[in-house]
Amino acid sequence: MSHSALPPEVQPGALDDDTARKVEELIEQEEGAQNRLPGLLGHAAVAVALAMSLFHLWAAWDIVPTTTLRYVHVAFAMVLGFALFPVARRFRHRVMVWDWALIAAGIYVVYYLVAGGDDLQDRYIFPEQMDIVVGWMLIALVLEVCRRSTGWIMPVISILFLLYGFYGNHLPPPWRHQGYDMLRLIPHLTITLEGIFGTAVDVSASLIVLFTIYGAILQASGAGKFFVDFSFALTGGKPQSAGRTVVLSSFLLGGPSGSGVATTVTLGTVAWPMMKKVGYRPDDAGGLLAAGGLGAIISPPVLGAAAFLIAEYLKIGYLDVLVMAIVPTCLYYASLLFMVELDQRRIAARAAAGNGQAAEAMKVDPVGKLLKLYGFHFTTLVAIIVFMVMGYSATLSVLYATGVAVVLSYVRRETALTPRRLVEALASGAVQSVGIAATCACAGIIVGVITLTGLGLKFSDIAIQGAGGSLVVTAIYTALIVWVVGLAVPVTASYIICAVVAAPALIKLGVPDYAAHMFVFYYAVLSEVSPPTALSPFAASAITGAGPYRTTLMAWKYTLPAFVLPFVFVTDPQGVGLLLQMKPGMTWLDVAWQVVLATAGLAALAAACQGWLVRALAGWERAGLVLAGLLLVFPAVIEGVLDDALPYPHFVGMALLAALVAWQMRQAPAPSRAG
Repeated sequence: MSHSALPPEVQPGALDDDTARKVEELIEQEEGAQNRLPGLLGHAAVAVALAMSLFHLWAAWDIVPTTTLRYVHVAFAMVLGFALFPVARRFRHRVMVWDWALIAAGIYVVYYLVAGGDDLQDRYIFPEQMDIVVGWMLIALVLEVCRRSTGWIMPVISILFLLYGFYGNHLPPPWRHQGYDMLRLIPHLTITLEGIFGTAVDVSASLIVLFTIYGAILQASGAGKFFVDFSFALTGGKPQSAGRTVVLSSFLLGGPSGSGVATTVTLGTVAWPMMKKVGYRPDDAGGLLAAGGLGAIISPPVLGAAAFLIAEYLKIGYLDVLVMAIVPTCLYYASLLFMVELDQRRIAARAAAGNGQAAEAMKVDPVGKLLKLYGFHFTTLVAIIVFMVMGYSATLSVLYATGVAVVLSYVRRETALTPRRLVEALASGAVQSVGIAATCACAGIIVGVITLTGLGLKFSDIAIQGAGGSLVVTAIYTALIVWVVGLAVPVTASYIICAVVAAPALIKLGVPDYAAHMFVFYYAVLSEVSPPTALSPFAASAITGAGPYRTTLMAWKYTLPAFVLPFVFVTDPQGVGLLLQMKPGMTWLDVAWQVVLATAGLAALAAACQGWLVRALAGWERAGLVLAGLLLVFPAVIEGVLDDALPYPHFVGMALLAALVAWQMRQAPAPSRAG
């Protein structure tokens, strides 16, 4: 099966060979180092991947028993995983004898589980010897396919949790539990729907794989390229507009891409030459590109894979999750736009002091022409939302939206999904889902141990006691926990682990469950720009030539203002208004007020991070803007800490922000146009 890890929009020649190699290696760190199988093996791999896609599309249309769907989903993931992801890089591009053995073992294990039927489910308390043997085989296979497709960290963490399940009775309180032998633990993890085949695999099999196929169809029909071209045309195609273009196109690419790294690379290959012309430093440009890629994970209508898990854990519709994501997503991009506008002011001032800046426009088609030729791609992007609003389930909505995308691709000859291109797109969607399926199955081991031992409840009590019962401190602890977990594992795994470990602490302190899970989701997303898994900044640095860790720091700078926002969800009684939810007594006016406060606060924090407002900021001015931003974003927290000493912190923050803006304008020299 021959394919490149580079996104389709990155045309040959867009990157030099050395840069292309580095970028492809970084993408493979996230998606695994895949084999390019020649001849019959490649065709066989495509056939299996196509069968996986067709099975899940059929399961979305017809009724397939839950256990069968989950078992077969994991079976496909194991077969493709062992065939397409080598045991080590030196064995790439061929299927070794041990790979065939593992494929056979995976097929046998799943056959045993499916054939066992209800009898197997009924005897999990008193398992037979073969049930235990097959259970151990399944755990080993899941750990190995996860290692091949996502790296070794997740399997190691899973093994540590397994050891905790077996030997937790030897630990001191409060971590101690009664301890479980393999007759109790292994069936719990491998037979019941509480372990490997739990909620995470259920969501992966019923939703995530369908959205992955949908994204692959959009990419194959040229939607990704259109969104990039449309963004450049809409912003004028000028180097001065490069920052705005990155922000807009990252939002549009979020749907068809579904990957922060792929979005970063796609944008970087096109936008970096423009950003360089206008005066962006390599590390600043890389940071902005990575921040744009991160935005793709939190952008409706697809969001990241973890968003589907939120809907399942909370037993709500996916449309409800999309509604909750609307305002935070808009505020995230508003924060990025604030930073970009300040970038352009700073760069224009620097260019004016030198020899001027490049002002020529890039060669892009006019907006009207692009819309006339390829505007139908917007229909395919919003089709999911339309179907869900009409009352269809998320599963049927994405199925119908995929059909719409295929039909509309024939509007233009060059975008038409001919049978061959359609087969390749369907196969590509299945292959892209293997890593997520493996991660979800591996995370099921962790979740199964947590639920059996009661670790989640223990951890909640420990966190609350350590915080002295303070909601604010507990929220800080939770954010740190999610961030630390995210340093080692991808977004999906980070959310799954922390949803059962960290979120209950916030819920116990009265935070609505949906707010707690959205809080965990947004901080799990930070793993995309946090080393050692900071793959988006690393990919951006490979394109711009900047240092990877300096680029990561710049990515933090661009994302920091927006990522203080989730604290409002959980610490402000009316903060759920940002999720478009209302507690008793709240009105839509309260929601609008929350949005206004958050927007003004993010603007102040963005200026402080950039060190620029109307002109360069002095140290005391930056400190004043930080204070103004915090007063605006966290008025309820400040009221709780300072009691009556500062009764209306948001009004104080507004007054302070207005005074600093007026001071800057009074002291600023005559402005020069930034273009």
